[in-house]
Amino acid sequence: MDAAASQPGPEQKAVTKVKQKARAFLQKMVANISPAFIRLTGWVLLRLFNGFFWSIQIHKGQLEMVKKAATEQKVPMVFLPVHKSHIDYLLITLILFCHNIKAPHIAAGNNLSIPVLSILIRKLGGFFIRRKMEEIEDGKKDILYRSLLHTYTEELLRQQQFLEVYLEGTRSRSGKPSPARAGMLSIVVDTLCTGTISDVLVVPVGISYDRIIEGNYNSEQLGKPKKNESWWGIACGVFRMLRKNYGCVRVDFNQPFSLKEYLDTQRSRHIPPPLSLEHTLMPTIISAQPDALLFDGREEEQMNRELPDDILRRQLIDNLAKHVLFTANKSSAIMSTHIVACLLLYRHRQGVVLSKLVEDFFNMKEEILSRDFDLGFSGNSEDVVMRALHLLENCISVTSSSNRNGEFTITPNQTVQALFELNFYSNGLFHVFISDAIIACSVLSLQRELVMESDQLPSSLLLSQERLIRKAAALSLFLINEVAVAPPCQTIYQVFHDAVTRLIQYGVLYVADEDQEELSPSPTEEPWPKKFNEPLSWRSDEEDEDSDFGEEQRDRYLKVSVSVEQKEFFVFLQRLLSPVLEAYSGAAIFIHSLSQPMAESEYTQRLFRYLLTRTERGVAAYGESATHYLVKNTVRTFKELGVLKERRENKVTTLELSSTFLPQANRNKLLQYILGFTLL
Repeated sequence: MDAAASQPGPEQKAVTKVKQKARAFLQKMVANISPAFIRLTGWVLLRLFNGFFWSIQIHKGQLEMVKKAATEQKVPMVFLPVHKSHIDYLLITLILFCHNIKAPHIAAGNNLSIPVLSILIRKLGGFFIRRKMEEIEDGKKDILYRSLLHTYTEELLRQQQFLEVYLEGTRSRSGKPSPARAGMLSIVVDTLCTGTISDVLVVPVGISYDRIIEGNYNSEQLGKPKKNESWWGIACGVFRMLRKNYGCVRVDFNQPFSLKEYLDTQRSRHIPPPLSLEHTLMPTIISAQPDALLFDGREEEQMNRELPDDILRRQLIDNLAKHVLFTANKSSAIMSTHIVACLLLYRHRQGVVLSKLVEDFFNMKEEILSRDFDLGFSGNSEDVVMRALHLLENCISVTSSSNRNGEFTITPNQTVQALFELNFYSNGLFHVFISDAIIACSVLSLQRELVMESDQLPSSLLLSQERLIRKAAALSLFLINEVAVAPPCQTIYQVFHDAVTRLIQYGVLYVADEDQEELSPSPTEEPWPKKFNEPLSWRSDEEDEDSDFGEEQRDRYLKVSVSVEQKEFFVFLQRLLSPVLEAYSGAAIFIHSLSQPMAESEYTQRLFRYLLTRTERGVAAYGESATHYLVKNTVRTFKELGVLKERRENKVTTLELSSTFLPQANRNKLLQYILGFTLL
């Protein structure tokens, strides 16, 4: 390039222009870590945090594990946290620095690159990247920017610097992890694969808040544009923070793992091609073919085909991102506000006395622990519940009860803003129960199908476990943009088999086969928190214990318990998914109005207004079904399913009904498919 620059003429001007552009990019991008400034910032933050957090919880053993790995391995380390709040950046840097672990370089969105603040962020380790890695300029991909970012990241790793990357790309507006964006992760993988570095240690990080400093994202969930970061916004935020208390924060560092070993292991296995939602689910929805076709021989043959190298690379990176995000989310502690919000929305929506809320809080706490999730609180349940209610005070009404004990009655407010906020915190434990909730909704769907086939009462129906699991697998695929049921290394089939076994242990379901009745608890005994000591087996003694899972299994038939306590838990599980299913059923109704192509942005806004109007008029059973993130997810899912077809012309994406869904009968089938799983 230097040689070319010395030549006169247009080529020299072009090279000079590229150099100037590259220099401008780098000036905006690079970090300039200052240990002294981090130390000063840490001193200030510790005093600020003491003012508005009750506690910041960390596990010293986890940090010692990270420190030991960093010291012994002598390779770069990449921290990959979930993203809940702007405080995330400061928390992790502060915690690592205070425990003598090298402060990481943080990939920060260029929306934070504002005057003066950008200098401070760079001194704390931040380097600025575009929110969209493949940002378009003049209709062409900006190859220069991507090359510079790749080279800069590669050089940081070569120098054995630590990185901190937020795979979601933005803070979660729903309380659940957003889909992973693997742009920065792909650069790390490519740097390793080219031999520039010998290995990288990957550390998934879970972060949980009793209450985020942003409070809620109701403004954006009501369809308003996100406000750009500014000094005025920061000043208002700090002033607001100093006037309130936000409870506890918990940060969990997972076991660092070798990226090289992970990639070597994945390459030695067969990686199936990504599932097409349209190919997988369309026959079930439109042709009313059984869910078993999801797993037929043709599908297996399709899954066994070899992938081209570029698609294989992309699939490896996508699977890695999903694996890390799933691990980070699973390790995130469940906070008291998550449990209280969930109980108020999906168990006691009409109100509950304090003593009953405390009792259910204790039971759910024990249930969460039994599922191998951690808690971000301790102490007497009543005290913890009272603190959680204080943090959620804007979303609830507390009235004195007329009963003789004079207890307080707590009721969730039914305003749109209160429901959106409670739903945000309730989603903090959505992943804990999701597999059981999908099974519970699949039981509803299967019962309705069998009633149509046999005219029997739901309580007397025998449910094929095999058919139930396949129906649950189909529903989990349909909701793929809402939640990850399992990491890529685990089969959905196994996850739902475990969920069925767990519900049998609780007595919610029981085995109807006469020769297996001794395996099943009575349908009228044991409340749902009670467990059996040993897991149930789905094998007869004669079956080969080394056979592949599912190949030599004998189907068994299940019944749903009629016990009040078991039914209460079952309905709770079904209600957990009800807002999501209501949003999708509303979107299925709305597509009837799409008579001609429409800009995607306009379609999304109209759909949002439609769902919000249903909520405001009291038509929707669950007001939280109208959140903007759910609206966007329904549009994305319907595009992937082949309901909506998109065209891009003059940089505008338009949507129209696909030819398959032009007939009203097929649109009705889509709606009936969704309603089949919905608790009415």
